[in-house]
Amino acid sequence: MTEKLGLLDRLAHGVVFGAEGYVFELERRGYIQAGPFVPEVVLDYPDAVRELHREFQRAGAEVMVALTYYGDRQKLKTIGREGDLEALNRQAVQMAREVAAEGDSLVAGNIANTWVYDHNNKEATSKVVRQIYTEQVQWAADEGVDFVIAETLDYLGEGLLALEVIKSFGLPAMITFASVQHELRDGYSYAEACKILENEGADVVGLNCTRGPETMLPILKQIRQAVSGYVAAQPVPYRTSDEQFSFQSLKEAGQERAFPIRLEHFLCDRFEMADFALQAKEMGVNYIGICCGAAPHHVRAMAEALGRSTPASRYSPDLSLHPMIGKNVSETDKQYLKFWKD
Repeated sequence: MTEKLGLLDRLAHGVVFGAEGYVFELERRGYIQAGPFVPEVVLDYPDAVRELHREFQRAGAEVMVALTYYGDRQKLKTIGREGDLEALNRQAVQMAREVAAEGDSLVAGNIANTWVYDHNNKEATSKVVRQIYTEQVQWAADEGVDFVIAETLDYLGEGLLALEVIKSFGLPAMITFASVQHELRDGYSYAEACKILENEGADVVGLNCTRGPETMLPILKQIRQAVSGYVAAQPVPYRTSDEQFSFQSLKEAGQERAFPIRLEHFLCDRFEMADFALQAKEMGVNYIGICCGAAPHHVRAMAEALGRSTPASRYSPDLSLHPMIGKNVSETDKQYLKFWKD
């Protein structure tokens, strides 16, 4: 058997394609509660998690991300399940490894913004955050992850803590930001923060979540110009704009805020996400993926745009075979086409 290439070896050879958004997709399927968004599904309905891993892998994702996002001590405490903390974290990685072994995928541990860190009370909150990250990364390392993603961060300080912890276990670190502001909460621009993280030893830096393709691409360009190493980009598949630059700010006229459970009106189609993947690659982004709101059809379209042939590509659309809009429409059916066109 040939040895599986690790993250850094794969990045050295070209784009690595990932896919996330497990929490949002499993909420839509009825396995996670919107609000706390804690991944209880890992323990309660593990087959649902395995299935989504498989769907993303079939669609072309080459990283299975363990569903430990918001699976930390503080978040589990909000739903009274702090006692399940270690079991959830270990089982999430075990399931990701199980599905990854069915293909040629890497396994990523996952830690997130804690809602604890406060740069105005840095010393006290850093101690708590370090503890949260240390126990999650410890369990991920024990279970054999290939690297760890720290994501959806909106403080450079929290990113530095995540990097410190990940590196203490000898693992490659991918650190990505997702502030809902025009800069991070501790005052740094995205590009400045990514450069600092790179200088401190982060293997991959960049952005995930919050912004859709249109509003993420300009900041990615700044980051790509600021850093010399690997850059990651995993936007949400929603039509954000200069006026509503984050998916948290999306709102229809006369309606309440769409985030987080009435976003369908703003959802990007598969072609828009495929176009993002191409633009990101042309810009020099190295790790390309998708975040909250992702579904397997987005993943497959992005993978194919990047030149991948996936197991799910067997079922990619061929509208030439459609009985009404294909190339062999019968004379009888042609008369009905006018109703489709009007």
